[in-house]
Amino acid sequence: MSGTEEMSKALKATTPGFPEMPSTIVRATIVQASTVYNDTPKTIEKAGEFIAQAASDGAQLVVLPEAYIAGYPRGYRFGLGVGVHNEAGRDCFRKYHASAIVVPGPEVDQLAEMARKNKVYLVIGAIEKDGYTLYCTALFFSPEGRFLGKHRKVMPTSLERCIWGYGDGSTIPVYDTPIGKLGAAICWENRMPLFRTSLYGKGIELYCAPTADGSKEWQSSMMHIALEGGCFVLSACQFCLRKDFPDHADYLFSDWYDNKHPEAIVSQGGSVIISPLGKILAGPNFESEGLITADLDLGDIARAKLYFDVVGHYSRPEVFNLTVNENQRKPVTFVSKSVKAEDDSEPRDK
Repeated sequence: MSGTEEMSKALKATTPGFPEMPSTIVRATIVQASTVYNDTPKTIEKAGEFIAQAASDGAQLVVLPEAYIAGYPRGYRFGLGVGVHNEAGRDCFRKYHASAIVVPGPEVDQLAEMARKNKVYLVIGAIEKDGYTLYCTALFFSPEGRFLGKHRKVMPTSLERCIWGYGDGSTIPVYDTPIGKLGAAICWENRMPLFRTSLYGKGIELYCAPTADGSKEWQSSMMHIALEGGCFVLSACQFCLRKDFPDHADYLFSDWYDNKHPEAIVSQGGSVIISPLGKILAGPNFESEGLITADLDLGDIARAKLYFDVVGHYSRPEVFNLTVNENQRKPVTFVSKSVKAEDDSEPRDK
């Protein structure tokens, strides 16, 4: 018997009425898979197959990677260079824009139905189009088939800034659900301390991290966030081979393995689930597409926060304070004045 178990047993023996706490277990699954590039209907169909498989194994929460719908454009150059514009790049963007989805819209309705049919909470990365601007977005759905809302990535990384817009503070949600408080940070947003703190401040418990970062170093970030936030971290990354991408001479892949074969790994996955106590519960998987599943004991959140509650007893609000602007930022605001017409139905005083 471990020291912790002995202490618990002694406490029960010496404390009158010590309750036997019910265990709250949530089964969570990450889908590690590649987009079907330039084919959004097939991508959604593929997602549905994985979601159904996860649900058949008892999953209550299913998480898919960053930009799963429409795809993470790894290696795409879009013809970009300082002072350079070309037709090939424009046409590449046209195709990418065509694969993106409107939120809400028919594809969102399809995903909501998948969540309802399989009775799961669903978090999935998508490229959202708002007019002709694209956003890297995480979508949230309930087991009742309701679209809960979205999070737009607030800070695209590097060349992503040339093709994706910036989200604002109006889409940084944490949803209070029966399985825990659910939210997301996308890819390198997870490296932004103030962004993480905004999620901690909303009480996040199921911290989803859809990403395109399959590096070994990424695992250290996920471990740190689990310990810092006292939350479960579910990091979902695509696993892609060169053959999964459209053939294009201008793509610049940095392969994980030094060959140019169609089977060469381009995105190596590394999806992982980590507990608030810093235990790796499932993954990381660097080998293939597939499901990464773990049972989450929500009691671990309280166990972790006994010693460290980053926005609670371990904070110093009189010294450090964060203000988050949740107002929607619009580039154009129309203000109209309603003028009441003079009523001529009544005679005027003379």
